[in-house]
Amino acid sequence: MSKEIILDLCRQLRLASSIAEYYHEIEAASHEEFLIKILTEALARRKIEISKRYIRQAGFEILKGLDSFDYSNIVLPSQLTPALLETCEFVDKKQNLILYGQPGTGKTHLATALGVQTCLNSQPVLYYKTSKLVNHLVELKKMGKEDRFWKRLEKAALLILDEWGYLPFERLGTQMLFEVISNCYERRSVILTTNLPFNEWNTIFYDQKLTAAILDRMVHHGLLIMHEGESYRLRHSSMQ
Repeated sequence: MSKEIILDLCRQLRLASSIAEYYHEIEAASHEEFLIKILTEALARRKIEISKRYIRQAGFEILKGLDSFDYSNIVLPSQLTPALLETCEFVDKKQNLILYGQPGTGKTHLATALGVQTCLNSQPVLYYKTSKLVNHLVELKKMGKEDRFWKRLEKAALLILDEWGYLPFERLGTQMLFEVISNCYERRSVILTTNLPFNEWNTIFYDQKLTAAILDRMVHHGLLIMHEGESYRLRHSSMQ
């Protein structure tokens, strides 16, 4: 009966209902120590649930972790180490990451893993294939429902745009993508993965002025991470 009462009180107070499952296991020398321990545990469990929800809502296509990432073919900026990168401090600083390299060199893996870690740090993330985002925004604009996306973006600490530059965009798509980057500028971090060098970005966008403006905003607070070496997928392919 006591367990059911505690469970009901937790629900009313919007505390972790799991308190009713573990409160009897907590050992403490005083009421104050017991309260501190049970609230500390409740907070830890709440953070875990928040992180899980952020990971579900981010839109990752495949979950990847930093523990399985190979840095052997990665060239980081001089001020950045793998350990520092994995803290996701760049998100707090609202810095951008541009992950550049040929297909199959681990760009999507690293971008996704950093996104997952950001979620684990209790910060919301949005992940999109760039072409899918542009198509989505164009459709929303035609229906007059762009606010749906902007409200989601407003809550995000990090936006990941995967496969940037794989497909060219028409004028409206370029304008919408510019609006996204402008909205993020100095307000949240952006990670881009691309196989296009900067001087070829104008081959995928309709408007060269908008291309320059997008590049300027990305580079201003940006860090370039180079992915070298041969394609992981080709190296481990069964087609030899």
